[in-house]
Amino acid sequence: MNAPRPAVVLLSGGLDSATVLALARQQGFQPHAITFRYGQRHAIEVEAARRVARHQGVMCHIVVDIDLSQFGGSALTTTMPVPKHNTAEEITSEIPVTYVPARNTVFLALALAWSETLGTGEIFVGVNALDYSGYPDCRPEFIRAFQALANLATKGAVERTIPVRIHAPLIQLSKAQIIRTGLELSVDYSLTTSCYDPIAESACGHCDACLLRQRGFREAGVPDPTRYAPAADRAPMRRASPNE
Repeated sequence: MNAPRPAVVLLSGGLDSATVLALARQQGFQPHAITFRYGQRHAIEVEAARRVARHQGVMCHIVVDIDLSQFGGSALTTTMPVPKHNTAEEITSEIPVTYVPARNTVFLALALAWSETLGTGEIFVGVNALDYSGYPDCRPEFIRAFQALANLATKGAVERTIPVRIHAPLIQLSKAQIIRTGLELSVDYSLTTSCYDPIAESACGHCDACLLRQRGFREAGVPDPTRYAPAADRAPMRRASPNE
């Protein structure tokens, strides 16, 4: 019996990456999970990634330290306020300040380096182009472009022995569809975290990630297992009126 093929899975500890990890396993791959401690303000997502990796029986899970906070430019790596809203419908189509410059490009490049040492070209990432916050590095054209670059950049691809494939199975799914898919694969979403601005161990409930998560569970028709902060602690920032 042939051993499962290795694949590198980007695991953030969030809902999407936990689902992608389960899909990689379902497709017969042996996942090697990679998580990044990249200078983000809140490290609870790293602990969530560890929980998810343990629950799904990942043989190898590494946490890579890089420091994108040196460059700034994002509410996730600086003291810039994280935008808050009352509903997901208030989220605009503009690229928000929670976008971390070139983050997915950096993450995929490091995942590519690890995959090459593992002798595989299979990389899974949980980017999504429907229920997301408008990040440019979550779009199908970005994934296609990175795959093309990767096939020009590695020894195995150039020698045509190990072509690189970037798997983005969630890219055209709604959050509700992702949740239903994960539940069919026994993903425990209580182990995951999505919040951009958690309060202690609780999610804020009003950042883009929290609102999209809440809407996804609501549309999927299943309870959201997330622990949210009390309403008084997580109210969105009031916007001043033009007359103030």
